[in-house]
Amino acid sequence: MFTWTTHPSREVMTQTLRDQIAAQLSASISADGRASFAVSGGSSPAPLYQALSAEKIGWHKVSTVLVDERWVEPGEAGSNESFVEDNLLGGEAASTCLVGLKTSHDTPGEGLAEAETRLADMKWPLDAVVLGMGPDGHTASWFPHADGLDRALASDGPRLAAVRAHKSEVTGDFLERMTLTKAAVCEAKLVVLMITGPVKRRVFDDADTPGPIEDLPIRSLIFDPSINLQVHWAE
Repeated sequence: MFTWTTHPSREVMTQTLRDQIAAQLSASISADGRASFAVSGGSSPAPLYQALSAEKIGWHKVSTVLVDERWVEPGEAGSNESFVEDNLLGGEAASTCLVGLKTSHDTPGEGLAEAETRLADMKWPLDAVVLGMGPDGHTASWFPHADGLDRALASDGPRLAAVRAHKSEVTGDFLERMTLTKAAVCEAKLVVLMITGPVKRRVFDDADTPGPIEDLPIRSLIFDPSINLQVHWAE
């Protein structure tokens, strides 16, 4: 199930989510001595990460993991790890421990075991997750009809899945992906879906009607009553 919040501007949405996520991470640090944060790539969350990077919340006690990653090396075009480093890992947040998902293996499938070990020392369940959504209805790297989608959408089991997307305007040439699974996301204390613009609003509205999850994988979150999904939208 989900709650929907419409913001008067993208700036207001950024400020609201900054405060909410900072409060969640701070509360977890106070309660448990550490916190865990999962972040997505894409252009929409960049201002949010930049705003969060200025928050004094004890970032050295926060482990930050990527929600998903294209199978490219850090520093190369398309790297979510580099995107997060550029937009979050400055200022106060420079001390967070960023857990990357790209390994030295040729394919995500071959790198699954190593990537899983990187998650072992993190705090679970996750304290906060920031998701985005593409115009094809994907979130994380849960692409429509992708190879490996079944594992990615499993509600229990491993926390990572290797996915090969079908080429589209959304994927470009980045077909091989590593992604957190629904099992990893759905247990998080705070799950935020951040979307902007009329096109994605229409896609979400389409997904909020019965239909195959494989066509619009965001449905796997929308129609799961066990997930407290917060959807935030601004024009």
